[in-house]
Amino acid sequence: MRQESRNLQKLLGPVITAMGYELVGIEYLPRPRNALLRIYIDKEGGVDLDDCQRVSYQVSGVLDVEDPIPGRYTLEISSPGLDRPLFTAEHFARFAGCRVKVRLNVPLEGRRNFTGVLQGVKAGNVVLDDDGREICLPLDRVEQARLVPDV
Repeated sequence: MRQESRNLQKLLGPVITAMGYELVGIEYLPRPRNALLRIYIDKEGGVDLDDCQRVSYQVSGVLDVEDPIPGRYTLEISSPGLDRPLFTAEHFARFAGCRVKVRLNVPLEGRRNFTGVLQGVKAGNVVLDDDGREICLPLDRVEQARLVPDV
């Protein structure tokens, strides 16, 4: 997770949790003209548009006062969806047994993209089963990870 996302998580996490939602994760994508701040929330029974609007209102107030993001940005509040993003070691442990796609920020054995059945986290590595072959991916090199929905 990038430093900007960690700082935003520390700032916004308590606000979102106090509202009764789980802060799944934050993606901050700086762009030259208009950055994107995407916040994933969840709750028991799922998230609807009203939930996203409530969180957006509260988070906007905090961001206006604290002003942690330089320049213009778009705030997006979203449910994790079927292709839920995984951000933390706890997420990888929680969704063990599910099929995932993982992209690393630095290639491992010449590859950045991996797909397999998530086995969990062991010794700081995300462990995947790729057709019977165990693959260990360093958690600190994971750029993005998402569940692969059963269709």
